[in-house]
Amino acid sequence: MSTRRAPTLEDVAARAGVSRATVSRVVNADPRVRATAREAVSRAVTELGYRPNRAARALVKRAPDSVAVVVPETDQRVFSDPVIMEMLRGISEGLEETPLQMVLVLGRAGRDTDRLERWLRGGHTDGAIVLSAHLDDGVTSALSEIGLPTVMIGRPPGPGQGLPFVDLDNVDGGRQATDRLVARGCRRIGTVAGPVDMAASRDRLAGWRESLDAAGLAGDAVEHGDFSSEGGRLAMRRLLATHRDLDGVFVASDLMAAAAVSELQAAGRAVPGDVAVVGYDDSPAAQLTVPRLTTVANPGDRMAREATVMLRELLAGRPVSSRVLPTHLVEGGTA
Repeated sequence: MSTRRAPTLEDVAARAGVSRATVSRVVNADPRVRATAREAVSRAVTELGYRPNRAARALVKRAPDSVAVVVPETDQRVFSDPVIMEMLRGISEGLEETPLQMVLVLGRAGRDTDRLERWLRGGHTDGAIVLSAHLDDGVTSALSEIGLPTVMIGRPPGPGQGLPFVDLDNVDGGRQATDRLVARGCRRIGTVAGPVDMAASRDRLAGWRESLDAAGLAGDAVEHGDFSSEGGRLAMRRLLATHRDLDGVFVASDLMAAAAVSELQAAGRAVPGDVAVVGYDDSPAAQLTVPRLTTVANPGDRMAREATVMLRELLAGRPVSSRVLPTHLVEGGTA
């Protein structure tokens, strides 16, 4: 006669649509689990007749040993973007003196959502740090739903369901960059903004608009790139085609700004003689232009270290508060 297999934590997790780690937390009355996840697990436990055993309880009480760094971007974008690489280095340094291992999880925003969600729900990690989040990537909503301890680097682009974050004051950064162009005497100031589905892009664009509004200048010269060199080059080309009277440009990343400077120079525009340019990030890409790029500081390593400290606090069961860091203009020769 066959004997029915006893339900496992994995069975409960699959029925409830949450991670194995979340089931363990509910079973052990961990207060960090959200009410919706707790209710789903409780229903699944009842329906399956799950009974926690001593081995399961011992497993859930083990010390955390891994942190997922979730980046909803392609491999090419991640490994070519100096800001992302700086953040990854900062997270790694923040974990050096701990038993936590960093696990890098990549996926294209809006295209690999199901794969990312399946992995995050699978109980493979104890916590997550998310950077470069997009509005449609599904990551923030999934992490909030399954109750995995999570910290965002950058403000969530949509409803963050209360996920804590560490961010830069990107509105003020965009304002400072544009104020410099205004103070220099520029009167036709355009911008190469970042992707419309990212909070940092929208905030930097908002700062650009605020500065122009305060100066009584037109704010219609806008093109969007994807934070890559090629995106900056193409966006600058479009700006020149539609606004030939530009005398200043704020570009929302140094990679795009370096390419924009090259495009301007190839079009016969002297920088900063004919068109002044301010970038954003103060990354190694700022060294690629002649003269050196004037830019806005974006301390990715500091934000990463702050996020790592916050996640360690969450893993220890302590509450954390979101933080917004100040920024400043970094002098160069393009503005």
